[in-house]
Amino acid sequence: MRNFRELNVWKDGRTLVKDIYTLTKLLPDSERFGLIPQIQRSAVSIPSNIAEGSSKYSQKDFVRFLQIGLGSAYELESHIILCEDLNFISSDTSAPIIKKIQRLQKGIASLIKYNRSSH
Repeated sequence: MRNFRELNVWKDGRTLVKDIYTLTKLLPDSERFGLIPQIQRSAVSIPSNIAEGSSKYSQKDFVRFLQIGLGSAYELESHIILCEDLNFISSDTSAPIIKKIQRLQKGIASLIKYNRSSH
């Protein structure tokens, strides 16, 4: 078993969740039952799956949960792009968040690759 608290991707995911919750406060109230919970769930799913995967004994199971977290990161990026498309947020607002999401995607993908090749 691994200590998820030591993984940079978990730490980055945790920070991203705070950023996303701040961002969703900017969205219109009409999205209270639409995009807002979808965005928040996909953001929370990233560090949650990294943590859950850390409890698994096999590398294969750990990698599977990392892949789920990576999928959530891509889903989150798509949601943020849609918010920009719908003029809920500006590109000035979305760009730094998307950059953080993409950096996290690369980190998770690297951890997946490392765990597949080294074990």
